[in-house]
Amino acid sequence: DDRLRAAGITYITGAGATPGILTAAAAIAANSFIEVTGVDINFGVGISNWESYRATIREDIAHLDGFSLEKAGKMPCSEIMAELERRNGILDIHNMEHADDVLLERAGVVSRDKVTVGGMVDTRNPKKPVSTTMTLRGKTFDGEVSSHRFILGDETTMAANVVGPALGWMKAGLEFNARCIYGVFGSAEIMPRFVK
Repeated sequence: DDRLRAAGITYITGAGATPGILTAAAAIAANSFIEVTGVDINFGVGISNWESYRATIREDIAHLDGFSLEKAGKMPCSEIMAELERRNGILDIHNMEHADDVLLERAGVVSRDKVTVGGMVDTRNPKKPVSTTMTLRGKTFDGEVSSHRFILGDETTMAANVVGPALGWMKAGLEFNARCIYGVFGSAEIMPRFVK
């Protein structure tokens, strides 16, 4: 951070959908509680043309049981397509390594071991197979145990849920930089600005 400050750089990380808008929603929801006991992020993605999202699908396959980033990265397209065919185009991902846990821990919301990320990707249909949700559980100051849930509209696309928030965090980063606030910030630490 010292080198970034000395160079006048403002860097915001995890600024998309997940990590990003769902991570920020968890940071906001946490304020109703004195203790956060867990955060579950469950995404639904519909893709009608796998050719347009090859890298995303390859990364998702890497998180399936029996695969790794290295193994998926070396698979030719024919093997990727065969794997998708074997699964009827559905990728069901559990306990995905994602940055949401690190960002929420860095922001002081919850320890990373209490954050789970997973979801379902339909590589043959633009309609989301499940709704994208963030559920935060916690204990209130008066001893109640409850949860908050944030749901992304099923009609919003992956692109809209990634690009829109990214532009909002870029605008926030530019504002911070103009005010000489430098360093590395996560999406759970700063609110994105609305871009018209």
